[in-house]
Amino acid sequence: MAYNVILFALRNLFRLEILVWIAGVPLLVFAFMWLVYQLRMRKALQEELSILSKVQRHTVEYDLVMKVMKMAVWRIDVQTMTITFESDFRDVVGTFHFSPNTPLEDFFELVLPQYRNQIRKTLQQLTDGRLDEAYEQFQSRLPHSDQVHWQEVYAAIEKRDLDGRVLVIVGTLTMIDKQKMIENALIEARNQAEASDRMKSAILANMSHEIRTPLNAIVGFSDVLSMAQNDEERAELVNLIKQNNARLLHLFDDMANMAKLEAGVEAVKKERFALNQLLIDVADKFADKCSSKGLKLEIETKSDAVQPVSDRNRLFEILNQYVDNALKFTEKGVVTLGYQVHDDLLRIWVRDTGKGIPANHCNDHLFERFVKIDEFVPGSGLGLSICRSMALSIGGKVGVESKVNVGSLFWVEIPIG
Repeated sequence: MAYNVILFALRNLFRLEILVWIAGVPLLVFAFMWLVYQLRMRKALQEELSILSKVQRHTVEYDLVMKVMKMAVWRIDVQTMTITFESDFRDVVGTFHFSPNTPLEDFFELVLPQYRNQIRKTLQQLTDGRLDEAYEQFQSRLPHSDQVHWQEVYAAIEKRDLDGRVLVIVGTLTMIDKQKMIENALIEARNQAEASDRMKSAILANMSHEIRTPLNAIVGFSDVLSMAQNDEERAELVNLIKQNNARLLHLFDDMANMAKLEAGVEAVKKERFALNQLLIDVADKFADKCSSKGLKLEIETKSDAVQPVSDRNRLFEILNQYVDNALKFTEKGVVTLGYQVHDDLLRIWVRDTGKGIPANHCNDHLFERFVKIDEFVPGSGLGLSICRSMALSIGGKVGVESKVNVGSLFWVEIPIG
């Protein structure tokens, strides 16, 4: 009896264990599969989070670069012909903005007329697929404003349909006002350098002729001086040599003054000085030359002693040129130095009774380089140009008044203080 009970219990226990195994194996398989699934999901989530962080970091870096470059990014929908600015970091973004899907015609209205056709043509080539990318520079104004800015645009095709038709064009827009200012400055500097080079060539050509004439005279008269028959002939030759020496020295003085003005090596030195004494010093310098020509040299002084503040040496050189020209073109009569004060301006003038200058030559052109009214009168054509440059350097200006067969009046006007 007891044996049977024990045997029955063992059989029941064996059945229970079988049942447990039968039920537990699927549970273990399910648990294992669930664990694998969770691990895969965790890995996929980590990858997605990594990609998302990279995208976010890329967006931040992208925006940072756009801000530094002050650039706008836009997109054109070819089917609707509208433009959308996805980001705009230009300097003028605070004054206006484009709404999404703005009609392209509204954008074209801002482009200055002289550039509009070219921009339309380039865009048409992109939409037709004849160009994959394009680059243009143009000027445009701000909406509801007269402000004009230089713009630089890059464009490229982003998307086509299955038939190859262009759907989307993307690009960037940058303001390049500073770049254009630098370009214009470089172009101006190049033009000035070319003009200076041409001027140097003209100076060499002109000076070679002007120097050769008195130099040939000096050499020629010096050679025949020893063959003079008497003292009168010898004195005449010596006088001719002296005249050509003076002419040659005058040419070199003009060249030296011009070179100093061009190089700016001699600074303006302003000081207070007595104007009457300046006129006396100029007259004393030309007293002998006036006497030899039988001319009078007079000074019109005022009762009040004017003491301007300016560069005395430059004014002295200007008046020297004026008086020298007056003596050169005056055969009889008088050469007069004088001045007048009006408000805060001082005008110093030299008047002569020479042959005068035609009215069509009494303008600023007369004060340009190498301008000579009478080609038969010796001179380099630099004197009046030097006068104008010196006057400008001290804040003044020059001018002329003249009548044919009556005389001329050359003046320089400067601030008296």
